[in-house]
Amino acid sequence: MDAPRYVSGHGLLAGRGAVVTAAAGAGIGGATARRFLEEGARVVIGDAHARRLGETERALAEEFGADRVAALPCDVTDEEQVRALLALAERLHGGLDIVVNNAGLGGTATLTEMTDEQWAKVVDVTLNGTFRCTRAALRSLRAAGRGGVVVNNASVVGWRAQSGQAHYAAAKAGVMALTRCAAIEAAEYGVRVNAVAPSLAMHPHLVKVTSAELLDELTAKEAFGRCAEPWEVANVIVFLASGYSSYMTGEVVAVSSQHA
Repeated sequence: MDAPRYVSGHGLLAGRGAVVTAAAGAGIGGATARRFLEEGARVVIGDAHARRLGETERALAEEFGADRVAALPCDVTDEEQVRALLALAERLHGGLDIVVNNAGLGGTATLTEMTDEQWAKVVDVTLNGTFRCTRAALRSLRAAGRGGVVVNNASVVGWRAQSGQAHYAAAKAGVMALTRCAAIEAAEYGVRVNAVAPSLAMHPHLVKVTSAELLDELTAKEAFGRCAEPWEVANVIVFLASGYSSYMTGEVVAVSSQHA
């Protein structure tokens, strides 16, 4: 089945200030930054890849205006860089309303062959990085006292088993648990915390790090017989960031039929 037509913006995030991590390039983060801009938000994007980040910033600024988009290199394993990214959004856009924690790192190794270093690297970026960003976001949003939204990027692998993915699956399951606990704590100051759990969103980087055989196998399991477009996942993030999900918190929304 072919992908549906692209959905145009409807002003769902008009006037909101947002941060999106791992937003350089053609993946979910980049698609989310674009969709947020199309929905009227002002966006600060971060990514560990400074060159790609600069290219993305220039392209988005040319299309949506330099006053609505800014970028700062950010490695989510570095607490100071995380704080600096959020501070930039507060300074440029007069406050912060939405934080999307998209940064994650995968890899393939069976448990018997997996090294401590492989395990630690995936967990530090994917789970610990989401923790650092969520903590910084909640501190900022609580201090501002005007509510807000955090959306984390989990994965259906956090629910289901997949060979060679123990480190990534454990990290994403941790992101789900972190989301639920953070939501309970943040509710008292009007902040919502939810997550999306995609299965297979196609982008050029994924093709480079995953075999064609595995991609074909995973695609065949999807109900529509195709992978998701990154913007289809971004649309769900827009929904969770918008007022249309005002009573949702602590939820993990699968963007796939393969969530169990």
